[in-house]
Amino acid sequence: MRSILAVIVLVSVAPGGSSPLGAQQLSAPEAAIVQAVDRTHDQAIALLERIVNINSGTMNFDGVREVGRVLHAEFDALGFATEWIDGAAFGRSGHLVATKAGTGRRLLLIGHLDTVFERDSPFQVYEQINDSIVRGPGVADMKGGDVIIVHALGALREADLLGDMAITVVMTGDEESSGRPLEAARRALTDAADAADIALAFENGDNDPATGVIARRGFTGWELRVHARPAHSSLIFSDSVGAGAIYEAARVLNAFFTQMHEEQYLTFNPGTIVGGTEIHYDAPQSRGDAFGKTNVVPEFAVAAGDLRTISIEQREHAKQRMRDIVGRHLPHTSAEITFQDSYPPLSPAAGNRQLLRELSRVSEDLGLGPMTAVDPGAAGAADVSFVAGRVEMAIDGLGLTGAGDHTVEETANLNQLAGQTKKAAVLMYRLTREN
Repeated sequence: MRSILAVIVLVSVAPGGSSPLGAQQLSAPEAAIVQAVDRTHDQAIALLERIVNINSGTMNFDGVREVGRVLHAEFDALGFATEWIDGAAFGRSGHLVATKAGTGRRLLLIGHLDTVFERDSPFQVYEQINDSIVRGPGVADMKGGDVIIVHALGALREADLLGDMAITVVMTGDEESSGRPLEAARRALTDAADAADIALAFENGDNDPATGVIARRGFTGWELRVHARPAHSSLIFSDSVGAGAIYEAARVLNAFFTQMHEEQYLTFNPGTIVGGTEIHYDAPQSRGDAFGKTNVVPEFAVAAGDLRTISIEQREHAKQRMRDIVGRHLPHTSAEITFQDSYPPLSPAAGNRQLLRELSRVSEDLGLGPMTAVDPGAAGAADVSFVAGRVEMAIDGLGLTGAGDHTVEETANLNQLAGQTKKAAVLMYRLTREN
């Protein structure tokens, strides 16, 4: 039960604000949060423009660090102990971590500094399209979410409510292209999750402010390698030659589809295949070449793809089924499949569902309407997945809504900035005051 009884307050719309006129069920401190968000709205937009105009493609280490420096200063001003975690050990720029000691439930806020737009991209500049839509590299994914984190914490501070909150912020520098080894690349995040109770992540989700992400499917890479007996093509299917490498690869892939494709939330996409008498496959670059003739039975084949699952149990069960299918070789062929686990799944745990209910109540009390869960089948992998099993509850999709993610038409809707910030700030306030 909240320590301050809810009262009815009237919240007006400031320029650029997103709260509708009308009575809303907020406590007096929550009303102060809302007013602080409206007062600092223009500052938030200015910060967004500033960091979007800094190229921070994952492999532009200087650019990622520069965005980190800008936000480092913002957290310092809010009273956080802020540090840069160097990424040399995992081949990336590094991460920004900001921590503030406090009492009660410990919150972990998750963002990322990098984008998919490297220094050679033609897409480099923040641009105002009209009074509400802006275009720019990473404006929605996810520099808009980073700004919401800073903006929400700033509003809590202005309302004199931040002081006793226990909060850690982790903004990774390689979310779009993770460093290796992955365990080292995500250690700052997993260590912070181990010390937290609740995780709030600020990706833009499905770009609908009426939804939250309580489950994300994990990502596992797989590679199928096939070897067969080479011979003149006139001898294929004979007892002495058998089926050849390409038929064996085709058998395996077809069996994956026919035997496994109907399981809910399970997908396995073969993104690349190379086969012939001689082949070369460069796994890190996901490219290859082959030599072969129509009158020669192919000796080699390689296929590579991804496996996406909603739980660890589903992932491991799918791996075993795939191994079993691979093991049923056609005559005179051999094949093996290997897996590389990457992003873990974030299952729709009971705590995550409860957190969405809490967020939906906040949204309704702000006059912004109820919220529902995003279909996990439509949610890709993200950093929040690494907190699974480490916190009591987690949610993602709290960032700035937009469109065209990962394309040169990426946009964000500034009309949603204040509303998303208010939801985040009020949710943090309530979570840290509940038993």
